[in-house]
Amino acid sequence: EHFANRTPCLIGMEACSGAQHWARELTKLGHQVRLLPARFVKAFNIGNKNDAADARAIWLAVQQPGPVVAVKTEAQQAVLALHRMRQQLVKFRTMQSNGLRGLLTEYGEVMGKSRAALDKALPEVLARLSERLPAMLIESLREQYARLAQLDEQIVQIERRLAQWLREDAAVQAIAQIPGVGLLTATAAVASMGDARAFRSGREFAAWAGLVPRQTGSGGKVQLHGISKRGDTYLRTLLIHGARSVLQHAKDPGPWVQQLRQRRPPNVVIVALANKMARTIWAVLAHDRAYQSGHLSVRPA
Repeated sequence: EHFANRTPCLIGMEACSGAQHWARELTKLGHQVRLLPARFVKAFNIGNKNDAADARAIWLAVQQPGPVVAVKTEAQQAVLALHRMRQQLVKFRTMQSNGLRGLLTEYGEVMGKSRAALDKALPEVLARLSERLPAMLIESLREQYARLAQLDEQIVQIERRLAQWLREDAAVQAIAQIPGVGLLTATAAVASMGDARAFRSGREFAAWAGLVPRQTGSGGKVQLHGISKRGDTYLRTLLIHGARSVLQHAKDPGPWVQQLRQRRPPNVVIVALANKMARTIWAVLAHDRAYQSGHLSVRPA
């Protein structure tokens, strides 16, 4: 009611739980909403931490040029929710398998690190241990192992729903043609970035994802370090894994990658290729064009 009776204005909000919903509702009322990362707002909070100080920090931060969080549609948030649920299930599956390995190691049963090694050895291990351990423990271990199959099925179901969205969304299909961009990366990129035109360039989008080096400098001398932990951790991880896959499996990754390999360490090449993939994703979405492997930009350097 308060915002409905106000003339359209700029509203600054700290990105937190529920912020996306309120940003959409306020936008419907004609207001302009800027969602600010909590880390950016924190820099303007001087002194004690309370509601009044937080409001003043947001008021100061919204007037400064700086990073913003894209306001996403409900459909984009639905896809991100699927990604978060899948990520959580993968963590549960890893915890479950590691828990089983740890418990069985206490009885002298050591298995290989991979999931395939666990699936191959565990039935025989449980049959062997059932001869000397209480039945209640063996039954519980079998239940825990069966839960791994349940988690596998839940993860597969989420991936099927993401694949369905890929078949229905033209933007996701467009960037899925980029080498190294698969189902997870394509759907996460489109859902995370919101409107691609909110970024001024592909470099800005790559920096937003955290695929740029950390800098320290003084007196005009700037030193570049490794990439920082700032940005979208999940999307950055997917892009780096995709770049690593291209370097390992692509028959012809391109002359630019080959030249970079000759003068930079492997991990630097992987991150550089991930940065290039992020810039390519932005170009395809912002200019609404299909991916072209041999495309040359006409923009002056």
